[in-house]
Amino acid sequence: SFYEELLSHGILQQLTAPIEGMVEKKGSCNYVAPQGISSVVKYYLKQSGADVFYEQHVTHISLRDGKWEVFRKTGPPELFDIVILTMPVPQILHLQGDIVNIINESQKQQLESVSYSSRYALGLFYEAGTWIDVPWAAQYITNNPCIRFISIDNKKRNIESPEIGPSVVVHTTVTFGSEYLNSDPTEVQQLILSYLERIVPSLPKPSSIKCQKWRYSEVTKAVPNSLGQMILHTQPLLVCGGDGFTHSNFDGCIDSAMSLAEVVKSHL
Repeated sequence: SFYEELLSHGILQQLTAPIEGMVEKKGSCNYVAPQGISSVVKYYLKQSGADVFYEQHVTHISLRDGKWEVFRKTGPPELFDIVILTMPVPQILHLQGDIVNIINESQKQQLESVSYSSRYALGLFYEAGTWIDVPWAAQYITNNPCIRFISIDNKKRNIESPEIGPSVVVHTTVTFGSEYLNSDPTEVQQLILSYLERIVPSLPKPSSIKCQKWRYSEVTKAVPNSLGQMILHTQPLLVCGGDGFTHSNFDGCIDSAMSLAEVVKSHL
């Protein structure tokens, strides 16, 4: 039903662009978000009618008068009846305040067992009208020490247009990501570009480049037997979820979201 709804609103479309080297799983269907994956999140936030506040870096969570007092890097703390945490699991364990003692030893061990792969993502952006001469929209690369995936992103999303400048997205291998995780981003960018030039020597010079460290890329080991969420405290409710409690794809995120929604509903 989630796919049907997103397809009917044009948020998702079936993937039709040629992808080289993709491993097809039997019975699976691949989709693309023409306006980027953030459009899926924005769609559901709009449907919810919630007031959303971005760029709020939470640092401490403590109990105060039967509510949660949530502290952030800037601005005064706020009180909440229910707190749901869906950031990567290591970031939950870095939170300070009463939450440190609220997470029991068994839960802490389960949370500490979660692991993630790390990668770099590189974006190359071009002026409108630039022609990228390759026969594919995206390509999975094997046996390269640096690059795992290259995408001509507007082609992959099926939104090629003379008014829109093309963009190329590169994902590194997990091994490269972990090896260079704490390296100078400028040096990493140059290294990725040198490997990219060997794979696609015909690429024109981009007008801008962005290199992004992706410390928590995909869950390699989720919380065992978690049912998509973990209740840390019942009154007031403090619960955590996300792909760290299922697996790293859209289905995994939906499974966790549904599980979290049931927990919240039963506490209202």
